[in-house]
Amino acid sequence: MGDRITVVLDSSNVEKLRSIQAKMIRTSTKSISFSRVLNLVVSEGLKKFKA
Repeated sequence: MGDRITVVLDSSNVEKLRSIQAKMIRTSTKSISFSRVLNLVVSEGLKKFKA
């Protein structure tokens, strides 16, 4: 389990994430939470940055 934090997102980003979540729900038999979608998108984005 991860850390519980508060994040403020632009409404346009929330719409895009909800769209991704909807597509994932349609193709999966498992529950797909908003947090899971956000973590997947962030982890993919972070792969582009070498730290």
